[in-house]
Amino acid sequence: MNQPHKKVYVVGAGLAGSECAFQLAERGYLVTLIEMRDQKMTPAHKTPLFAELVCSNSLGSTTEYSAPGQLKWEAERLNSLILKSAFEAQVPAGMALGVDREIFSKNITLALENHPNITIERRTVHSLEEIPRPAVIATGPLTDTALAESMKEHFDDEFMYFFDAIAPIIDTDSINMDIAWKADRWGKGTNDYINCPLNKEQYYNLLNEIKVARKIEAKDFEKETPYFEGCMPIEAMLERGDETLRFGPLSPKGLTPPNCTERPYAVVQLRQENKEATAYNMVGFQTKMAYGDQKRVFSMIPGLENAEFLKLGSIHRNLYIHSPKKLNKDLSSLKDPFLFFAGQITGVEGYFESTCIGLLVAMMLTDKIENREINFPPRKSAMGSLLNAITEEREHFQPTNINFSLLPPLEIPEGVKNKKIPKREKRDRMLVFAKKAFSEWLMK
Repeated sequence: MNQPHKKVYVVGAGLAGSECAFQLAERGYLVTLIEMRDQKMTPAHKTPLFAELVCSNSLGSTTEYSAPGQLKWEAERLNSLILKSAFEAQVPAGMALGVDREIFSKNITLALENHPNITIERRTVHSLEEIPRPAVIATGPLTDTALAESMKEHFDDEFMYFFDAIAPIIDTDSINMDIAWKADRWGKGTNDYINCPLNKEQYYNLLNEIKVARKIEAKDFEKETPYFEGCMPIEAMLERGDETLRFGPLSPKGLTPPNCTERPYAVVQLRQENKEATAYNMVGFQTKMAYGDQKRVFSMIPGLENAEFLKLGSIHRNLYIHSPKKLNKDLSSLKDPFLFFAGQITGVEGYFESTCIGLLVAMMLTDKIENREINFPPRKSAMGSLLNAITEEREHFQPTNINFSLLPPLEIPEGVKNKKIPKREKRDRMLVFAKKAFSEWLMK
């Protein structure tokens, strides 16, 4: 294969593709960014804007003691466009990085359209063979059918699938604040969430109505498709038992209404959706209920009796590559070393995880084009652990978010191995090592 030139093609302007294109352009490459949304929409997208958020409007925790927080700490030091844009479009969301979707996507679109090293092409790519190398495919889990078929042929294999779901969004003015109240769990934050309390009877009535509501049934070819754990429909959670929601998204822990000493039996939380705070989304209420039943059932929640739903929940089928079997460690194809893949299609799940894979691919592709040994992020870092999770050889592979189980276990000295270390202390130490390893890597 001839040595590629300094022009790179990126297909897909979602989170991963946008970040990847920006990082490559900042490194002096001439980037052609191809996006089909303008001519053709996916089942979940609504606009032609880049990096459109289709599920939640939260990019996850920013806390310094969490794995998602560590991932953002690392991305900030690599000049992430997505992270910078998220902070510019930030809305109150407690310890999470919630954003105004429209401002967020518009800022990223403008940044890429106005970058001197980026050319935008609005068209649909039907085949991998259409794209010159080097190329990055960042088309996401909703890749167009024709391109997905081309990828399937390239990999000599069926794709792997999972279902993803979207929660409803409510007009703020329609929320009954005589019943609902603003607070964060345990008083942490600035009272960013709207909380709707349920007593025991209300909780079980709600559960029963969710169970009997009409659902949008999967097509025959989708019947064996699993749900992703991090974005599971509320109906699927209920199949695990009636108390599942009370110990999950409807947990009342740390939430007591004002002028009340008794904690509710369950609490539905609403998270701010936009800068103006005119809309809130229902946390944990991804659903496959039919639209009419969603309005009826969710109006049973105290405080939402007259709720106006700006957007109802839905579910869609996503695809991803079995990366450990089909891709090199640098996320290039085993069959084509200058054909890279980035984002959710590689098997990461989560907005910011996809972003970081796009960022890493830009760095690894740069090393490969420049004939340098690829400088992989350290295994102890959040980025290194995320990359390891989707490239480490394994038989059973499914999408993953960043979490502490992906980081290498804490090395405990021989003399204290039998001493029990509190979980929080253990995780704090892991993050200290992650920061140290990442900082040293940046100095290379």
